[in-house]
Amino acid sequence: MAAVNASQTDYWNFLFIELADPRTNDWFLIKSPLPLLTILGFYLYFVLSWGPRFMRDRKPFKLERTLLVYNFFQVALSVWMVYEGVVIWQYYSWRCQPVDWSRTPKAYREARVVYVYYMAKITELLDTIFFVLRKNDRQVTFLHVYHHTVMPMISWGTSKYYPGGHGTFIGWINSFVHIVMYSYYFLSAFGPQMQKYLWWKKYITNLQMIQFCCAFIHQTQLLYTDCGYPRWSVCFTLPNAVFFYFLFNDFYQKSYKKKQAAAKAKAEKEVCSNNNNNNDSCAKNFNAAIQASPAQKKVL
Repeated sequence: MAAVNASQTDYWNFLFIELADPRTNDWFLIKSPLPLLTILGFYLYFVLSWGPRFMRDRKPFKLERTLLVYNFFQVALSVWMVYEGVVIWQYYSWRCQPVDWSRTPKAYREARVVYVYYMAKITELLDTIFFVLRKNDRQVTFLHVYHHTVMPMISWGTSKYYPGGHGTFIGWINSFVHIVMYSYYFLSAFGPQMQKYLWWKKYITNLQMIQFCCAFIHQTQLLYTDCGYPRWSVCFTLPNAVFFYFLFNDFYQKSYKKKQAAAKAKAEKEVCSNNNNNNDSCAKNFNAAIQASPAQKKVL
């Protein structure tokens, strides 16, 4: 038994100490995966089980000021990370870039940005919690929950093992997308009077799909270029980029088709109401316009 325990300890130390970057391994929520897994466990339990049951017979929380502060914080944090990315990538090769393992100020700056990005992914779990507390259940979709669960785990692994180099490109463009996305959330938190200025909402999803295409193309370079960055990382990044692309595309198509069907239904209703000779054909056309498929009715 002692030999088994010793073997398990050696395996644990090898995975989470020896393989880790010694510069970042002692940073908060990095050394062991257990704290992060605990956070994600409570997150999933709250948004999928306890939270909806808690809110079932309660009125939704408004959270206007909380959302304003939270979204402004996310915008400011994303702006800072994009700025840091611009500074760092001045010295990077766009084709392939190894991790700088030195202890120079520049290397620590890269590692720090990767770590802050990881911490940002944890704070973004509040997105879903706010949806639950405001009873916006239609926004708590598989896409949303999967995205917010997977990204902290990937960011933890990057911060612990490879805090810098080729993989930072994904975080850089993702932070840019988040500037746009959280700016939208920040403005929408002011209330219905802002809706007329938020016509660009659907383009956020387009921007997200573009980022996954860019990430996929950038990561494929590791397949044919040896630059010191682990090639095995593409086993996670490439399938994940493809999966996210199709999930976001599915979301976009369903949302767009539902709006298109609603607009068609409204037009048919106006035609029928203005037609003095309403007949069965008009009624059938109207019914066909308002009937959407189950996939179209399900909005993420």
